[in-house]
Amino acid sequence: MFIASMSMLGNPLQADTLVPFTSDGCSAFPDGTFAQQQLWLSCCERHDYDYWKGGTSDERLASDKALRICVAQVGQSEVALLMLAGVRVGGTPYLPTQFRWGYGWPYPRDYGALTDDERQQVELLSAQNQ
Repeated sequence: MFIASMSMLGNPLQADTLVPFTSDGCSAFPDGTFAQQQLWLSCCERHDYDYWKGGTSDERLASDKALRICVAQVGQSEVALLMLAGVRVGGTPYLPTQFRWGYGWPYPRDYGALTDDERQQVELLSAQNQ
């Protein structure tokens, strides 16, 4: 009920406007080890891109699993599992955090496939970021 009430409070004039992509690295988690301080940072940045644009709950799960695989591939399988648990709990779109699923869109925003207009905004802002 709280979530339903919050979704009615959103500004309909801004509901479809995506802000430019930003990444805070691994959010509330280290970007690497003490010896290699940015060891899995690129994994987090790719994950942030997915979270920025948002989408369906299946897309979020696929992104979270890709993060786990990426971090495991740099030799940190235990860290990868810890990160997976953290993003599954902390990345919900229902909390007004700066790292939630779909954080590029105004809060609140639920899971859902991007519309054609929204995909165009993602493509335009992605091209500007390169």
